[in-house]
Amino acid sequence: MKQFFSRLLPKSLRPGEVSIPVVRLHGTIMASGTPMRQNLSLAGVAGVLEKAFSIPAPAVAISINSPGGSPVQSRLIYKRIRDLAEEKQRRVLVYVEDVAASGGYMIACAGDEIIIDPSSIVGSIGVVSAGFGFQEMIRKIGVERRVHTSGRNKAILDPFQPEKEDDIAHLKELQQHIHTVFIDLVKSRRGAKLADNDDLFTGLFWVGEKARELGLADSLGDMRSDIKRRYGAKAQLRLIAPARGLLSRKIPFFSVEQFSTTDVASAFAAGLLEAAEEKAAWQRFTL
Repeated sequence: MKQFFSRLLPKSLRPGEVSIPVVRLHGTIMASGTPMRQNLSLAGVAGVLEKAFSIPAPAVAISINSPGGSPVQSRLIYKRIRDLAEEKQRRVLVYVEDVAASGGYMIACAGDEIIIDPSSIVGSIGVVSAGFGFQEMIRKIGVERRVHTSGRNKAILDPFQPEKEDDIAHLKELQQHIHTVFIDLVKSRRGAKLADNDDLFTGLFWVGEKARELGLADSLGDMRSDIKRRYGAKAQLRLIAPARGLLSRKIPFFSVEQFSTTDVASAFAAGLLEAAEEKAAWQRFTL
């Protein structure tokens, strides 16, 4: 009789059977994305996180593989995980795959424990802003740049004009503020676990055991083995994922007439630029 009633219960509540919800946070962190290339943003992951934390379980496991990206979206995702953890009284276990760097590591700090692979790359606690200067290129091809503003700083850091020292100083001031927010967040979560190392917050990153020694991670391991060690051999992983793909997603119909050639060209160029930025972010951590 006891076995009969046990089968009526959800797996996560059956005696000896623990089901741990798993959320995968993989990709670069950006506010925007496309149906064919999904980036990490609060809007994109909020629903999955809500569902994972609503499942009765002793913990929520989060798999992270991200080279970073938007500091705002990184902190928003981190904050949502911590808010849900406190609201639902759930322990958060973060498992790093290839990379948890920059904004990816900021999100990882939402974990009560951070478990990494011996070859995982972790860290890069810093802020970077990159771009290109095209002023010489347009001069050589005979293009004149015309910019008219109603504010003397409205065209700050224009890539088609030479850099100005005041513009760079202002950018570095903004970067320093964001960097301070990042450092404070890491210290608040990792606390006394962090080693006394001058390079910790310089943007450097480390691999496996060295990252653990510095206090950026708690232990080495993989999700499946670690979950079974904690909750028993019968413990199961339950992946929580949004519906994706052309067959599971409603795609609005657009007619060709809605788009001009300029619209298509602009979207194509923007897509190429985003793809290049995304590839560059990942290549920084390719060994």
